[in-house]
Amino acid sequence: MIDAETLAQLEKAHVAGLSSAEILDVFARHDVQLSEATLRKYVQLGLLPRSVRVGRKGKHQGSQGIYPVGVVRQILRIKQMMAESYTIDQIQREFLFIRSEVEQLESMLARIFKKLEGVLKERKAERVTSAVQRDVGDARSLSKELMARLTAIETKLTSRSRLESVSSASAG
Repeated sequence: MIDAETLAQLEKAHVAGLSSAEILDVFARHDVQLSEATLRKYVQLGLLPRSVRVGRKGKHQGSQGIYPVGVVRQILRIKQMMAESYTIDQIQREFLFIRSEVEQLESMLARIFKKLEGVLKERKAERVTSAVQRDVGDARSLSKELMARLTAIETKLTSRSRLESVSSASAG
């Protein structure tokens, strides 16, 4: 699989998103099986967001479909869940409906704190009070706690769903 550090570097390098060819290349470089047909099927099933058409620079270059960089993590999670014997239906119903929103929230919070840090640096000359800096630090801690709690809830729901599917399979 693709390790967390590599994913973080990828997300930092491709903030604007990735084309389907780039996504397939990432998986190929890490020896993870993913075909273009599978990628399209995941999108069609609602497991991944649709690409956004973005114009290319240059005359008569047309446009290209760009996916949010977070789809790499989503695909890895789908593959992990399938390896744990989840069906596509279970994945759609039990997990991914919330996972993408949690990832979007995490990304949005990171952008907010980055902007706040920029404002604090600009205003350092104006002597922003330490109380404001403390408030930003407290808010950052709360956001980390929120993300940890949401992830824990998601894990519990996923584990419960897996246990229920195993129980019903063994009962039948």
